[in-house]
Amino acid sequence: MIIAVASGKGGTGKTTVATSMALSLQDMSSEVTFIDCDVEEPNGHIFLCPQITGSDNIYIEVPEIDRQKCTRCGKCADLCAFNALLATSDEVIVFPEFCHGCGGCRYFCPVEAVTMMPKKIGTVEKGLAGRVKFARGRLEVGAALSPPVVDAVKKHSTDQGIIILDAPPGTSCPVIHSVRGSDFCLLVAEPTSFGLNDLDLAVQMVRSLGVPCGVLINRARERSCLIEKYCREHELNVLMKIPLSKDIAGAYSRGIPLGAVDGKWNKAFRRIYRDIRELVANEGNNRYQR
Repeated sequence: MIIAVASGKGGTGKTTVATSMALSLQDMSSEVTFIDCDVEEPNGHIFLCPQITGSDNIYIEVPEIDRQKCTRCGKCADLCAFNALLATSDEVIVFPEFCHGCGGCRYFCPVEAVTMMPKKIGTVEKGLAGRVKFARGRLEVGAALSPPVVDAVKKHSTDQGIIILDAPPGTSCPVIHSVRGSDFCLLVAEPTSFGLNDLDLAVQMVRSLGVPCGVLINRARERSCLIEKYCREHELNVLMKIPLSKDIAGAYSRGIPLGAVDGKWNKAFRRIYRDIRELVANEGNNRYQR
């Protein structure tokens, strides 16, 4: 089962939840994999402390123009939807940071003046954190295109066991690439007006992908009715609440997962996993009946 942990904004405690869940479930399955898809700033390693055993570089192909062959017809620039090419009267200028590596410019060049050259945009590292398999993507400094790195690190998931994906914050392209294909998305929300607005955006995004979802309220107070009311109105299950706690905040600042703060959280995450499994099964039955 693939569970994506996401949030509509940064700072909700998404990585704390994802790493704590992965550690809590390692006794329930022969194989648990944690994949850090927040490739612009991965931080799951702070809580899991993995031993890195290998890495792979990630490349995309960007165009290189042969000035001797180029007739400056401009077809390549007209084709490029991302404005990675600019045709002037003297030359065709390439902006590699805009290129998505589709190769359309090479395909349509009438004089074969375009050659695609590899450009490193990131790295995927893999290792072990206890019995939890670990993988993280890291975008190269100065690179702008993160979805290919997200897709590359997701390939380290298998059909076996439990896979926890720690998605980037927000609702942009990297998040969509992270959540797409998951069996379930756990949305971490905080009980504030800003948190509600961003949760609503995240719910719309996840539902547009056809992925069932539920909500975990972090830093919950006695009166977290703002989020709970929204969940009732939008038929969302509140699967868990983590209270606003000085002890939890202090442990977080030291990189300590929730299960190490109090063993009750290990039991809570195992329970939430069973609830998610039941929700996914019911969703499948409902789709079959429809």
